[in-house]
Amino acid sequence: MELIHILAGLGVGVIVGLTGVGGGAVMTPILILGFGIHPSIAVGTDLLYAALSKASAAWIHSRYNNVDWTVVGFLALGSVPMSIITGLLLQFIHVQGADYNEFITSMIGLMLVVTAFLMIFKQRIVESKLFGERGLSPSARYFITFCAGMLLGVVVTLSSIGAGAIGAAVLSLLYPEWKTSRIVGTDLVHAVPLAAVAGLGHWQFLGSVDFMLLGGLLIGAYPGIVIGSLLNFRLPEHLLRNTLAVMLFFIGLRFAF
Repeated sequence: MELIHILAGLGVGVIVGLTGVGGGAVMTPILILGFGIHPSIAVGTDLLYAALSKASAAWIHSRYNNVDWTVVGFLALGSVPMSIITGLLLQFIHVQGADYNEFITSMIGLMLVVTAFLMIFKQRIVESKLFGERGLSPSARYFITFCAGMLLGVVVTLSSIGAGAIGAAVLSLLYPEWKTSRIVGTDLVHAVPLAAVAGLGHWQFLGSVDFMLLGGLLIGAYPGIVIGSLLNFRLPEHLLRNTLAVMLFFIGLRFAF
């Protein structure tokens, strides 16, 4: 366990506390570009980092009744099986001797660009009322929620990115009557088991988790999130989010191409 890894966890924790952006969008590029860690190990380690670092926040939201458990269930019903299937497919590709790291790197780039886009334009997308003034019927909402969960299960397992940005955007579109706290709480509670299953899948099927690195990141993450949350009240959050979005966009292009 190295001090630089603890400091990285601290820094990412501060960013998460300041902007609310999921750690995967920030941590995974740091691990690959900054520390030169193998893409598959970076993704697997970051998935377990996300599950453990978000668990306490998810528990708090559940205590304050900010979670719609029915929606969490439909999301998980789609995401967890697809995460396992994706992990098995990666294992098959690995056993066949094919190099899947280039594909994972491209997926990381794509998800960074999508995350940056959603960070900047999420409010406009929500206000566009994509599903009309009256919205959707409950059955249609739950079906789309299930499908969104399936998509998240694939992309999060491949890149460790998307559970926060895409999940929150989908919930905002499908359930516009919800308060922000309910969207965040429901998204967080779903992200924990998804990241845990995906991370354990990387460990079990590919052996791509560095537990010493994970420990260092977590030691720094918890105080970082607290510090960032406290600073959030003193710094221009909107400017910070847009600046981070632009950075993620260009980093995503670097990965994709």
